[in-house]
Amino acid sequence: MIVAGIQMDIAWEDPEANFRKVEALVEEASPSEPRLLVLPEMFATGFSMRAREMAAMARETRAFLSDLSSRRSLFILGGYAEPSDPLPSNACSIFDPKGEEILHYRKLHPFSLAGEEEHYLPGDSLPTAVLEGLRVTPLICYDLRFPEPFRGAALGTDLYCVIANWPDKRRQAWTGLLRARAIENQAYVMGVNRVGMGSGEAHAGDSVLLDPMGEVVAEMAAYEEGVFVGRIEGEKVAGTRERLPFLEDRRPKLYRRLEDAQG
Repeated sequence: MIVAGIQMDIAWEDPEANFRKVEALVEEASPSEPRLLVLPEMFATGFSMRAREMAAMARETRAFLSDLSSRRSLFILGGYAEPSDPLPSNACSIFDPKGEEILHYRKLHPFSLAGEEEHYLPGDSLPTAVLEGLRVTPLICYDLRFPEPFRGAALGTDLYCVIANWPDKRRQAWTGLLRARAIENQAYVMGVNRVGMGSGEAHAGDSVLLDPMGEVVAEMAAYEEGVFVGRIEGEKVAGTRERLPFLEDRRPKLYRRLEDAQG
């Protein structure tokens, strides 16, 4: 499967401007004929803590994603704020080529350094969608720092998509953790980050697609807007795990016991 990621400078709290930008960048991806297009975390608004105001834009954002996927006849993964109780959620969806939602995910770990937990409700499940035989599991930004959900989904995942608004000042952690998640889970990892200024923070992007050995398949230049495109081969995931059966040596019961013993 050919996949494409859009690295963009998100117009702050301005969905219409961001919709126009996505439309233009999709044109850049079209000659490569991707089957899956991935957009950053909260691509329509930026990572704003005005959660209720951002969540009020969820309907139009979801309608845009649905319409774009059906017009372009491809799968689209995009993140947005949405209403939930008692707080809004930082979420993402995958829409299929008919414009129908086939996966919905809410960020598991609100970013405490920014006080996200005071504005957004964390999710409690990690779904995986099968796209023409490719098993895709999405996660959002700060989730990347926690290996547990990645490992829990590993045996049912060919491609992890991590969408983000990850700041420039911690870009070394972004690139290092993406590679670690690919290597330790022997799966493709696609990190799609924004560029530009948002809420006083600079963003370098550093968007990349890594293979199950942590090698770069495709990447986007830092600080630039654009599209990066790569090919995913589910057989490569299976082949890597068969050749190097590290996942079979896990001892999850022991790990739980050790964790309990540590309190």
